[in-house]
Amino acid sequence: MAMQPLAFHKYHGLGNDFILIDARKEKLDGCDLKKLAIDLCDRHFGIGADGLLIVWSSSKAHFRLQIINPDGSEAEMCGNGIRCFAKYVYETDKLTEEIISVETPAGIILPTIIPSSHLTISIVEVDMGIPIKIKDQKLKIKNNEYDISEISMGNPHAVILVDDLDAINISEIGPQIENHPHFPHRTNVEFVKVINDKEIDIKVWERGAGETMACGTGACAASAAASLQGKVGRKVIAHLPGGNLEIEWNDDNHILMRGPAEKVFEGKVLL
Repeated sequence: MAMQPLAFHKYHGLGNDFILIDARKEKLDGCDLKKLAIDLCDRHFGIGADGLLIVWSSSKAHFRLQIINPDGSEAEMCGNGIRCFAKYVYETDKLTEEIISVETPAGIILPTIIPSSHLTISIVEVDMGIPIKIKDQKLKIKNNEYDISEISMGNPHAVILVDDLDAINISEIGPQIENHPHFPHRTNVEFVKVINDKEIDIKVWERGAGETMACGTGACAASAAASLQGKVGRKVIAHLPGGNLEIEWNDDNHILMRGPAEKVFEGKVLL
């Protein structure tokens, strides 16, 4: 059987990079999407990415977003990914709406387009919904005990405030917390240093992806956790290894996230 070419697009938000496939145009019927994500996201034998984004038609919103991690698991939501998704559909479909609706497993998400020129965008604002505090607790990992704030942004987060980020070996401790028995569905992990009442530094370990340069839902969860502890206000600049996100926790309890989305390249792979 001849191999079929599959068109893809490569995007990133603050270095958190994604392969995007438009299922409205590409034939994915019968395709093992888990294996596809694992193969394409491999940085040595594939294209390389922190995740696979798939554009589907939706009966509930303008579009449906499916997010598959590099290990083949699916994510409920991805802040950087949905900004890249919004940039793609806005520019490809030549949309005129400033606000679009996107169906995700975490609910209907509403990205707002901020045009930089005619039919192109560089900044996307996303209403990420209401952060839900699960609980604060202590978690023992080997000989260390961590004070963890469990926050849901439609997906699970374990936020840990620390005094020194450089002292954290996230590649060692991240997977231990992600896969701890306390989290039956695993969890994203954020180590956070508060700089002042308007700024935080974050290191991220993403469930199913490992250490990444940025995490949008993680930045929202970290900001909410720090605010609930009285460390920061309701408007925060979140500094991540890949750049900055603006996080604003409004009076209606919805969190807004603003940040960039950039197209890197496009191409075709043979399946």
